[in-house]
Amino acid sequence: MAAYEYTALTPAGKKKKGVLEADNERQLRQQLRDSGLVPLSISSGKTASSRRWFSPSINIKERALVVRQLATLIDAGLPIEEALSGVANQSTKQKVRSMLLAIRSKILEGLPLASALAEYPNAFPILFRASVKAGEESGHLGPVLLELAEFSERTRANAQKVQMAMLYPAILTLVAISIVTFLLGSVMPDIVSVFDKQGAELPTITTVMLAISEWITGYGQATLVGLALVLLVYAALLRKPAVKTAKDAALMRMPLLGRFVKTIQITRYIGTLAMLSRSGVALVDAMDIAAQVVENSVMNTLLFQARKRVKEGVSLGTALSETKLLPPMMLQLIISGERSGELDTMLDKAARQQEQDSNNWITTMVALFEPLMLLVMGAVVMMIVMAILLPIMNMNQLLN
Repeated sequence: MAAYEYTALTPAGKKKKGVLEADNERQLRQQLRDSGLVPLSISSGKTASSRRWFSPSINIKERALVVRQLATLIDAGLPIEEALSGVANQSTKQKVRSMLLAIRSKILEGLPLASALAEYPNAFPILFRASVKAGEESGHLGPVLLELAEFSERTRANAQKVQMAMLYPAILTLVAISIVTFLLGSVMPDIVSVFDKQGAELPTITTVMLAISEWITGYGQATLVGLALVLLVYAALLRKPAVKTAKDAALMRMPLLGRFVKTIQITRYIGTLAMLSRSGVALVDAMDIAAQVVENSVMNTLLFQARKRVKEGVSLGTALSETKLLPPMMLQLIISGERSGELDTMLDKAARQQEQDSNNWITTMVALFEPLMLLVMGAVVMMIVMAILLPIMNMNQLLN
């Protein structure tokens, strides 16, 4: 049976959309008529999924929920096709339900679950497909799916921590820019114009601030448009590998920001490598997949070189130490795991330790950014106030 998306009219004359399974469109139309619905349009879920460029996607929260429900049903002893049908019936979103039923129809045709998931690469990335394939081959699909669900939930929780940590500094920065722009664009010209009309000599700081104010009022919109164009050109240039590599290399050389980027990317790499290793994926294949989740092209190249070294017969700890990317404690855990034959356990410990270090680093950076931003904002406001008060003080001295 195949999954079909339909649009039909209810007896009350309202449009209704949904997903149903049927052997063909004719049978589906008959099902709709038996339910009192008038079919308007019908499309096959399988056809939609075959276009990978336009294939639907789901967010990490929906993916974690789907995978956990599927793992629970498979662990309970249900066949994969029945488990997919049960999860699809529980879903409240038509997009997710249509996707799951289309995957179920592929499995009924004889495809393994990993191949069926490959029809939706935007919804189930290579990390999921490789783990599912390893779980199917080893006969431990249920535990692997549970591992994937926990990994997704942990990744989502870490992303939310970063977002919440950056929320206050972002709001503070926007408020500071708005206040300074308002003072320079509205308050400053009105006050200083009084002294300018009287022909009084303005202090240097007042003259500078007045020039900035005139620039904001006269060319503020043009400046914003110019910045937007620069950002668009920059985004277009980043699509070229050479430009992106140069940008990533410069980013890595920055004192604080480079360390921050390295910490985040290594956390993602080790976490993915640990999860794939526990799922039964071969080490070389796991390193290949884990390197693909690293966005920095310089680090990506170094990690692919480490994979090549492991493929040549070098130990994982030695290959990763040659990249100069991992901290000494993490390398020691990996090396000891290889020697003791407990690499999966040590990779998991290294991943969790790196996640903790990453969260601590983010917390520290945000804690330092807040008072720094307040100091910068206070200094700018003080300069504006001095630019206004100095002419008043000079005028009082002249009057005295």
